Amino acid sequence: MAEKNKKPKQDIMHMLASSIVRYRFLIMGLFLAAAIFCALSISKVKVNEDITAFLPDETETRQGLTIMEDEFITYASANVMISNITYDRAVKIAEEIKKREHVSDVTLDDTRTHFVNSSALLSVSFDGISSDENIIKEMNGIKDYLKPYDSYISTDIGYNRSKEIASEMGGVLLLTLTVILAVLLFTSVSYFEVVIFFIVFAFAAVLNMGTNYLLGEISSITNSIAVILQLALAIDYSIILVHRYQDETVQRETDREALIEALAKGIVEISSSSLTTISGLLALTLMQFRLGYDLGVVLTKGIIFSILSVLLLMPGLILFFPKLLKKTAHRSHVPDISRWGRFLTKTKYCFVWVFLILIPFSIFWSSKTNYAFADSTIDELVYSERRAAMHKIIDTFDESTQIALIVPSGDFESEKAVIKEILPLENVKSITGLANIEIENGRVLTDKYTPRMFSELLDIDIEEAVLLYQAYGVEHKQYQGIFKNSEEYEVPLIDMFLFLFDKVDEGIITLNDDQLNRITELRASLMKGIEQLKGENYTRIIITATVPVEGKESIELVEKIRTAALKYYPKLSDDKKVLVIGEITSARDLNETFNSDSLKINVLTIVFVLVILLLTFRTVAGSALLVFVIQGSIWINFSFPYLLDITSSFVTNMIVSAIQMGATIDYAIVIMNHYQENRQRLNKRESMTAAVNESFPTILTSGSILTMAGFLISLRVSDVYIGHIGLAVGRGALISVILVLTVLPQLIVLLDVLIEKTRFTIHLGGERK
Repeated sequence: MAEKNKKPKQDIMHMLASSIVRYRFLIMGLFLAAAIFCALSISKVKVNEDITAFLPDETETRQGLTIMEDEFITYASANVMISNITYDRAVKIAEEIKKREHVSDVTLDDTRTHFVNSSALLSVSFDGISSDENIIKEMNGIKDYLKPYDSYISTDIGYNRSKEIASEMGGVLLLTLTVILAVLLFTSVSYFEVVIFFIVFAFAAVLNMGTNYLLGEISSITNSIAVILQLALAIDYSIILVHRYQDETVQRETDREALIEALAKGIVEISSSSLTTISGLLALTLMQFRLGYDLGVVLTKGIIFSILSVLLLMPGLILFFPKLLKKTAHRSHVPDISRWGRFLTKTKYCFVWVFLILIPFSIFWSSKTNYAFADSTIDELVYSERRAAMHKIIDTFDESTQIALIVPSGDFESEKAVIKEILPLENVKSITGLANIEIENGRVLTDKYTPRMFSELLDIDIEEAVLLYQAYGVEHKQYQGIFKNSEEYEVPLIDMFLFLFDKVDEGIITLNDDQLNRITELRASLMKGIEQLKGENYTRIIITATVPVEGKESIELVEKIRTAALKYYPKLSDDKKVLVIGEITSARDLNETFNSDSLKINVLTIVFVLVILLLTFRTVAGSALLVFVIQGSIWINFSFPYLLDITSSFVTNMIVSAIQMGATIDYAIVIMNHYQENRQRLNKRESMTAAVNESFPTILTSGSILTMAGFLISLRVSDVYIGHIGLAVGRGALISVILVLTVLPQLIVLLDVLIEKTRFTIHLGGERK
């Protein structure tokens, strides 16, 4: 009973805890107001679905995509494969599709690129962008038309990646919450504490999602997985505080005193527990590839909001429902595993030897894992009709990809020469550019025309053509069109067309009905080409090549294209560039950022975590041992793709290795904490037996939630990036749990003497700490 009369201490932590409890209603009101504001902001968060948008600004792909977004329009297209069909029947289908209102062209020939073994590939081009409602309706009409046929359609028309992911992740979140509920009910000591956990997490999640609005935009990957990872990574903080409170109620007279004491202890414990997780996430923000920064910032913010919700909001909820917490209290269902602890100490170092033998192989296997840097080359974990069609087409026909060559505009002669030099290159199938759009018998759109040639082309009087050319000369200050022989004055045909269109619009030039109809028809088709190929500062040349997206052969072709272009554009100012971009260069740039980021992130994560462990345990050997075991689990984790011959995304390695180190090191910390506490009164074997048993509920709760959350993502989400991240997170958490409950206890006992010998003290202000 003497324990019941304990009064709270008055150090800074107790003063802070007392203030939080005293002002709990104000705090709860502020949280409610902030949550409402953030809930209203969630819909305003901009989500970027393009992974290449997070490439460093200095990469060629990022620079080229920025120019293309600013200066060109990319019209929609679709690859339509029809199996079990004759070539003649395929031609008739192509002709029918080409008649549709918004279809501008359909390409089909009898080469292996378009017809193989009774399968036809129709390349359909449209007259609008992929998000245009008319184009979406047209694409749906084509799908309906092809229903009687064995068809496969690969296109981005009408495809909303964010919407698809959100729909799938909604199901994953529901299943994850169900799993978490089951785990918490199993490991809790009061059924109502689970309700408080979910209330606190809901506030933390809403605050995190709403404040993403302040970041400008986030990636679709971050937007999809952040809430589940936040839940899985931060659920421990709620458990720590509630269990501290329940322990203190036995020793304190009032619930208020018990809560203040629990909160004073919990502030330090929760803050310390979160540091390793935050350090791993902050390491991600130092990646060149800004997806790491994006995910690192959002998850770090999520952890901080989770900590604030637990330390500020949860105390008010606990004092709001103290009777329900006591009324629904129950015996823990977590089994006593003291026998397992004794088994570990009696079997000496069997798991250690297995681990030490496995590690060199894991390092080798993980280094041989094949990562994909293009969306199309990543192995799917969940069936997707859209990706199934894409692979069916790739597997049936000669693989092809498009490459965009971007050159400064205005020099049509150089553009024509570049096209002429690139066209004969091996694996180049076709080229589309302003300088090879044929107008008549060997003459192209960028060729220079005299007034007579222009009059014959449009069937107008020579006098009218001369006057038009003279007006062009005056406007462009090319006075030879007036003062010299005007009939010999030459202007690029494309420029003269654009000038004519402008003057017709201004009403300066009038045409008869026949001429106007001819000009209107010509203008419609010409402007579609100009919008796609001619910008204010740059011209775009589209090259179709029969090479894979990734590989040495593809990179060599890109370099040959660049060399050919630089031959005719050798001296450019700083604000003018020759750029070659496409899926090939995107994969190359992503590969280069991976090579520089991967080692840096791994090293920084280890260093950050190791520093925190050194400050926490103040033993060099002990801290290094914990890092070694978790790093071992990372090596083992990333051996699986190699052993199972799975090609996963490069994003998986960089992101998950940091998350796994930062998050699952907590499991090792729990074991070490309990071991050191018990070591003060027991021998090393008894200490470890007790430590394993005492740590098991925490490791079981946290580890099972992170494992199941990861596996559920991998089993339910068709997006290949998110699926592989989920699989690696779940697998990594499971491996870490296994190692922490098998290898780590035996290693700690084995190295007990070394751990103590490398212990050190920190001196602050002359006082030994």
